[in-house]
Amino acid sequence: MVGTNVTMETLRKGFEEAGYICDEDVIITVYLALKLEKPILIEGEPGVGKTELGKVLSQVFDTNLLRLQCYEGLDENKALYEWNYQKQLLKIQIMKDTQYDENLEHDLFSRDYLLDRPLLKAIQADNKVVLLIDEVDKTDEEFEAFLFELLSDFQVSVPELGTLAARHIPIVVLTSNNERELSDGLKRRCIYLFLEYPTIEREVSIIKAKVPDISDRLTGQIARAVNLIRQNAEIKKKPSIAETLDWAMALLTLNQDSLSEKVINQTMNILLKTKSDLDAFHQHIGAVALEDYSQSK
Repeated sequence: MVGTNVTMETLRKGFEEAGYICDEDVIITVYLALKLEKPILIEGEPGVGKTELGKVLSQVFDTNLLRLQCYEGLDENKALYEWNYQKQLLKIQIMKDTQYDENLEHDLFSRDYLLDRPLLKAIQADNKVVLLIDEVDKTDEEFEAFLFELLSDFQVSVPELGTLAARHIPIVVLTSNNERELSDGLKRRCIYLFLEYPTIEREVSIIKAKVPDISDRLTGQIARAVNLIRQNAEIKKKPSIAETLDWAMALLTLNQDSLSEKVINQTMNILLKTKSDLDAFHQHIGAVALEDYSQSK
């Protein structure tokens, strides 16, 4: 199954089989991006499933995932290509005692000496792949501008080689944690999707899909407890979906069938990863209140 041949039903089924539980709106947005062969720009809080969506698409289409992890100072040499300087120097060393060859410089900057980085790998792949450009908001506006050619024309320019067009248009997923406002030029080239933390009901479905051995009772309690923690403004780093699943696995490992004050205090460090958030939890919520809320209907 390739991007342009996908149907809503096959996409929905593929997501379900991969354990990615989401709204119909998400399915429709992804479906349209695939049919129109447009990049998907996903924004939202850390831990809502943005990166996971890119991974799931590679599973659904049974293809490679090429991930570009963005960071401050990332440039095209790390994202697109670099010249294999060691191989070039070796070639020069081999040729230094031979008669001058006017084609040597041209040969040194041929495709054989190019080291593909994620962006170039994606458009030069022999089949359609998923290109995940993760946390693009950590880069600067210059790097965003560099992406425009790739995201609109699916080609890149290498001065020594000219324009390299995509052999197959990749499925492109960009994610952003909203650390800074992205440019209008980048947004215009993408189909936009905003992901929020799941509702209690959806998180119950996610836990059941990923941790099938856990009881329905404990599943509901975990989902309600995490929901309450996320609502508290004093908690700065809200628990991600992955941390919810880690908590569920930890409670299952401890043979718990219900949340209690004791087990909440013993395992809260699975959900909250900073001392300030742990202090805020004990000060503003507390294990007793969380236990009571989690067991309410």
